[in-house]
Amino acid sequence: MSGGDASPLAVVMAGVIVVALTAYVLLAGADFGGGVWDLLASGPRRTAQRNLIAHAIGPIWEANHVWLIIVVVLLFSCFPPAFSRLAVVLHIPFTLLLIGIVMRGSAFTFRTYDSAHSAVQERWGRIFAIASVVTPVLLGMAIGAIASERVGRAPVGVPGASFADQYLAPWLTPFALCVGALTLSLFAFLAAVYLTVEAATDRALQEDFRRRALAAAAAVFATAAAALLAAHLTAPRVRDALVMNRWAIPFHLATGAAAVAAIAALIRRAYHAARIAAAVQVILILSGWAISQYPFIIPPDLTIRGAAAPRATLVLILTALAAGALVLFPSLAYLFRVFKGRDALVAGR
Repeated sequence: MSGGDASPLAVVMAGVIVVALTAYVLLAGADFGGGVWDLLASGPRRTAQRNLIAHAIGPIWEANHVWLIIVVVLLFSCFPPAFSRLAVVLHIPFTLLLIGIVMRGSAFTFRTYDSAHSAVQERWGRIFAIASVVTPVLLGMAIGAIASERVGRAPVGVPGASFADQYLAPWLTPFALCVGALTLSLFAFLAAVYLTVEAATDRALQEDFRRRALAAAAAVFATAAAALLAAHLTAPRVRDALVMNRWAIPFHLATGAAAVAAIAALIRRAYHAARIAAAVQVILILSGWAISQYPFIIPPDLTIRGAAAPRATLVLILTALAAGALVLFPSLAYLFRVFKGRDALVAGR
């Protein structure tokens, strides 16, 4: 299954996977973060906070999962050995993650259309919020396991290896837990920043989510520091990539600048600028992770080129992807224009 002369195409397809995953984090991640703030809604505007979250998520949340579907399909089609290993070693967190996505979506729909009785609404709301918290943590833990080489070194099929050694130990590590917490913090941060823009016609709600965004920014800093410490102790390759590589310092500076810009914009109540800066911060974080792994798709032994499908397959997938983009991007643009345009936001209030 070697890529052979498909090497350049393999790198391109790996880049597309990273871009799709980034889009998923920026869009669906904020939806998950909305569930966090739904769980933590409080104060005299508790109901208004939850109504704003539901209004922000409602029209487009299902469409955001198209990016996750693209990631899975491209990984399966373009890098079969990587897909196989991830599906085996990380089948527990991935199965729980999918269950969380389904439960979250189902609960959100039932809360919207089921009985308006407060007990019913509270039950569905609790399921929606808990699934919104647990799912990002599982996603982050899976990424942490991959980055720290635990998936590449998992003793799957080794005689005498226990179930826990093969399927639990790779993702139940301090570093993976810290990355899971960081992922949850980032999603909550994105959601709070986005919601300050959604609440454009209600200054009180804007202030509620502005304070939450600043608190989430502090949580991002704390969990990122914890992840770096855990990497120093248990994930030396990640530590070296984050500290020793020549690109590390420029990336840290750029990411820090984006974070400071987002916080400064929140303090100045420049919410549109804060949204852009927060998105840039997340893009840089994910880009740094991807670059730190290159040329591996699953470190320390499975490279992008070594795991790639034959060139003919990659050409067909890339052609189909380009054709699909001609439909996908205009459709998404129209969807966002209808439900997220200025007139729609004003009408929603």
